[in-house]
Amino acid sequence: MTADAVVIGAGPNGLVAANLLTDAGWEVVVLEAAAEPGGAVRTAEVIEPGFRHDLFSAFYPLGSASPVLSALDLDIRWSHAPEVLAHVLPDDRSVLLSRDIDKTAASVATFAEADGDAWRSEYENFREIRDHLLAALFTPFPPVRSGLKLAARMGAADLLRFGRLATMPVRTYGARRFQGEGGQLLLAGNALHTDLGPGQAGSAIFGWLLGMLGQDLGFPVPEGGAGSLTAALARRLEARGGQVVCDRPVTRVLTSGGAAQGVVDATGQTTKARRAVLATVPAPVLYGKLLDPDVLPARLHGDLENFVWDDATFKVDWALSKPIPWSAEDARGAGTVHLGADLTGLADYSADLAAGRVPEHPFLLLGQMTTADATRSPAGTETAWAYTHVPRGRSWDADELRRFADRMEAVVERHAPGFRSAIRGRYIQGPADLERANPSLVEGSTNAGTAAVHQQLFLRPVPGLGRADTPVDRLYLAGASAHPGGAVHGGPGANAARAALARNRRVGGTVYNGLIRGLNRALYR
Repeated sequence: MTADAVVIGAGPNGLVAANLLTDAGWEVVVLEAAAEPGGAVRTAEVIEPGFRHDLFSAFYPLGSASPVLSALDLDIRWSHAPEVLAHVLPDDRSVLLSRDIDKTAASVATFAEADGDAWRSEYENFREIRDHLLAALFTPFPPVRSGLKLAARMGAADLLRFGRLATMPVRTYGARRFQGEGGQLLLAGNALHTDLGPGQAGSAIFGWLLGMLGQDLGFPVPEGGAGSLTAALARRLEARGGQVVCDRPVTRVLTSGGAAQGVVDATGQTTKARRAVLATVPAPVLYGKLLDPDVLPARLHGDLENFVWDDATFKVDWALSKPIPWSAEDARGAGTVHLGADLTGLADYSADLAAGRVPEHPFLLLGQMTTADATRSPAGTETAWAYTHVPRGRSWDADELRRFADRMEAVVERHAPGFRSAIRGRYIQGPADLERANPSLVEGSTNAGTAAVHQQLFLRPVPGLGRADTPVDRLYLAGASAHPGGAVHGGPGANAARAALARNRRVGGTVYNGLIRGLNRALYR
């Protein structure tokens, strides 16, 4: 088989890249290791018929905000819970994030009266720069055109202060902006959608961005399940002549003369690429397993030894006979619930992870999927899940998995007496289970590498150009290990597709390739 481009992996980044290349008239084949496309965007009835569970990712604030996905004009419908997010404290007080700014402001004001106006001010600041910021976020680094527009919009003084926000710990930023714990928790809890604790540099920007997107767009879900997004991407691709082939794990990228020529899969079949190979696997997998080590500069091998993964993940899905009976009213209508920790608890949880300890008091991110989308289970019931982070490098036997899932249920039960009696069945995925179900989720790594500042922008996945181009000509890193990183938004896939198209332009392609190769040689020699 021969195509213009071979894409390794039919997750959202792979399907986005393939769509953009087919739009440009390329013949594209996507090879997927699993029996179905989707990567970490899949839905299945894993407990009992009628209960549809998102196996990995579920809520998509960055997806709904992404100019990459919007430009594809996908055939999907977004659904919302009545409220976006509730953070429930250990004493059952709660703070609410709502798409209604008055509700959010009133909720944070219950912790400190001035904080309602402070939240409004944060949101107004976000709205001022929203479009330019999102455009800069989802383009290759450095974002020259969108970055200049953002700078012009903000002015030099505010841009410098925004740069400080991008490097601050969320606990420091939250304490400066809010007097009470409510507003601070909305930011700190959202920062923990990455692997960054409240005291870590760079956590503020993630907490702030997710908080502001939640205020602006909510945390929507695709109607019918996360898999609906995958299906829409695959339909669009196939309607334009692209091809997705499942059960074809790629085992090797073929190179000749310093350029990618195609791939070999586990069946021994070769698929040749006339123009490009785009890989959505994590960077250590691409460079350490799929490529002949001799084609890579020695310095890149050394940099990869310093690559840092994000934390491992432990996830439990439940089929429930009724909605979760929360004591905190805010949690009853929220699609997402943060549970089990105040600010001190979040710091303790993060310290346990940093020390390699399984947290004694796990912080839970919990999703109420039928609350967000009525199609997910029969009327009067609920599909729900919760995940938490655990240390990497630890083996879990069946009994340990069961006991830790029991601990997670105990956290929910404390805040929702009667929760356990509503459980019709559960589905447990420890770190190894997540990796078996999706090999790109190495030990349940959801971001394909830490979100810490030392592995962002031109440092992602290793010190380099911050672009999809690799030291191997016509080979592009198209997954979450590349800028702009994790979450479902299509940014890495789009950047890789654009880089491949730039390399192959009749006018300028040779100049582009010469510049990129020269810079890579200088960086890795």
